[in-house]
Amino acid sequence: MSCLKSVCSLLGVVIVSLLSIGALQAATYQHSLKIDKMTFDWSIEGENIAIKISAPTTGWVGIGFNPTDTMKGANIILGLVKDGKVEISDEFGTQITQHVPDAQKGGKDNVTVVGGNETGNTTTLEFSIPLKSGDPNDGVIDPKGNTLVMLAYGPSMKSTRIKHQYAKTITVNLDSGAMK
Repeated sequence: MSCLKSVCSLLGVVIVSLLSIGALQAATYQHSLKIDKMTFDWSIEGENIAIKISAPTTGWVGIGFNPTDTMKGANIILGLVKDGKVEISDEFGTQITQHVPDAQKGGKDNVTVVGGNETGNTTTLEFSIPLKSGDPNDGVIDPKGNTLVMLAYGPSMKSTRIKHQYAKTITVNLDSGAMK
């Protein structure tokens, strides 16, 4: 009986180790940029882009793609971790300093939440979005071309409707990972 318990214990350790290795491999991304205090990791996965963003806040973090003027015209994804749960909103830049949920402008929420956490004073979100959703509010993200990427985060408050305390727009080739 003692031998059987030892074998079962060893088997349990092996299974947990294999699952941990699989989880670590699933959390890797093709590209990573550190922009000031924010981190933007991503991978192009077929017709989608998998994204991980982190910032030094216990409030919201966000990313936007291809604005035409400041925030106007951008596909914006922002979210936070509230009571241990990830809350993400798919939004559209309606004016240079305003955005609303896609659904309010005839679009659809097409964000697939992967996970997220709040560790210490850092919030991390992981999700994926289609490169070409068909939603007129999203536009098309061409990974081979130059993509304007907006990164932002808000103060340590549990609302995505509070103005950012940090925002920066960069130009990135999402396929190569090169920042222009």
